[in-house]
Amino acid sequence: MQENISYKSAGVDTEAGQEFVQKIKQNVESTHGPRVLGGLGGFSGAFDVSFLKNYKNPVLLSGTDGVGTKIELARLFNIHDTIGIDLVAMCVNDILVSGGEPLFFLDYIACGKLIPERMERIVAGIVKGCKLSGAALLGGETAEHPGTMHPDEYDLGGFVVGAVEKEDHIDGSKIKAGDIVLGLESSGPHSNGFSLIRKLYLEEGRKLPANPELVEFLKEFAFRPTRIYVQSILNLIKKVEVKGMVHITGGGFYENIPRVLSDSLAIEIKRDKLPENPFFARVQKDFPSIGEKELYSTFNMGIGYIVVISPESEEDAIRALEEKGELVHKIGTVTSRNKEAVLFV
Repeated sequence: MQENISYKSAGVDTEAGQEFVQKIKQNVESTHGPRVLGGLGGFSGAFDVSFLKNYKNPVLLSGTDGVGTKIELARLFNIHDTIGIDLVAMCVNDILVSGGEPLFFLDYIACGKLIPERMERIVAGIVKGCKLSGAALLGGETAEHPGTMHPDEYDLGGFVVGAVEKEDHIDGSKIKAGDIVLGLESSGPHSNGFSLIRKLYLEEGRKLPANPELVEFLKEFAFRPTRIYVQSILNLIKKVEVKGMVHITGGGFYENIPRVLSDSLAIEIKRDKLPENPFFARVQKDFPSIGEKELYSTFNMGIGYIVVISPESEEDAIRALEEKGELVHKIGTVTSRNKEAVLFV
């Protein structure tokens, strides 16, 4: 006898999807302010932008990102309530570099099987990230991919929109030789370099190490959620002129710093001014054959965000950042470029 054929028999459970939406509805709507029109569940999210009339020349900023293979650690640890913070952080920190205030955020979750309880934990992390950055979680999409993803696999994508006054848009064009470079500490590797981390510490790149101490070390220091710098930086740019900023993400120092420099300038970073982070210290100890340039091209090495200011703004800038709980280090200066855009001395 032929079985009853349905979407559910093909691996997609729409009832579970409806259950999931109801579970997260109240949590998601806790990020909504008066600018959000309507609730969760429509075909699109609506955001009232009439406040932009108060801007002289409003500029909208957008960013999109994921969290890469850090998700594999979330799956192995069965810890899913912080990976959403990473997702939001990777997006909002990027538009923050331009001085942008995040307005709203959207997420996309693809999974092999929709498990409402696990998805609820993921979204709870996204909600927390949105609250930390001041963005409304305006909507999202969850899609089951049976047969193409294993039941316990999932992937995340995020999208953020922000705004900045055109005259306050920060693009690095005002940076000049002699300017000061401040580094804000990271919590760890944030959401970058995990393909290398898995190669170094996981068995076959996919299984937790047999050593329980190493498992706890990875959970404590590698898996910490990405810092969200939004409130600290928005406070800073109200008090001092910020000439340029850098979010140290994939590509580390060598790829990200040149993105805000003219071809005639370089940043000279003092190694002895960088903080010692437990995770990176252990990587260097366990794998001394990995060269410095490889490490600084892959990881943030304890500095998640960089701010460039004039020397006369240094004290006020450090004070403003520390007011918001940042650990700040004067890590270098801007110089004329010879060959490299990033120099370690």
